[in-house]
Amino acid sequence: MRCLQLALGLALVCGLQAIIIPQTTRNLDIRKVAGKWHSMAMAASDISLLDSETAPLRVYIQELRPTPENNLEIILRKRENSACVEENIMAQKTEDPAVFTINDQGERRISVLDTDDTHYLFFCMEAPVPRAANGIMCQYLARTLKVDNEVMEKFDRALQTLPVPMRIILDLSQGKEQCRV
Repeated sequence: MRCLQLALGLALVCGLQAIIIPQTTRNLDIRKVAGKWHSMAMAASDISLLDSETAPLRVYIQELRPTPENNLEIILRKRENSACVEENIMAQKTEDPAVFTINDQGERRISVLDTDDTHYLFFCMEAPVPRAANGIMCQYLARTLKVDNEVMEKFDRALQTLPVPMRIILDLSQGKEQCRV
């Protein structure tokens, strides 16, 4: 009987954690996520999306800028021709305030999984065509370069709620990546 009670209690706690992530982004106010960010960790459903310096989704977010139309300008850096280059991407709003679309190598979605606006933001981006249909990359962004193990664990739990298996491939908390500022 004690095992049954323990199992029920654990199921309730785990169930509450799974509910938290979607609720956080229902009322996403993109003006609150504006500003400087640092890429702290990257995860992918397909290792080829992040395995090399020039992998298609190995990007380092530097800043998020909401537009007056509630779209989101994303300033990032990535490796091209042995150099770090800055790129601006315009993400178009959708009916869901936590989901944006971009038209970069085909139309793709960017979804905000969770944020507290002042410390961290978790998001996922679909892989560019012609990658696998379910290929996605997710990142943990932080306002500062200070490592927060609790938020890293929360990022890992958020990844477990996704419909495809995810693996943290790059832990950038040590700051050794060259395109990361």
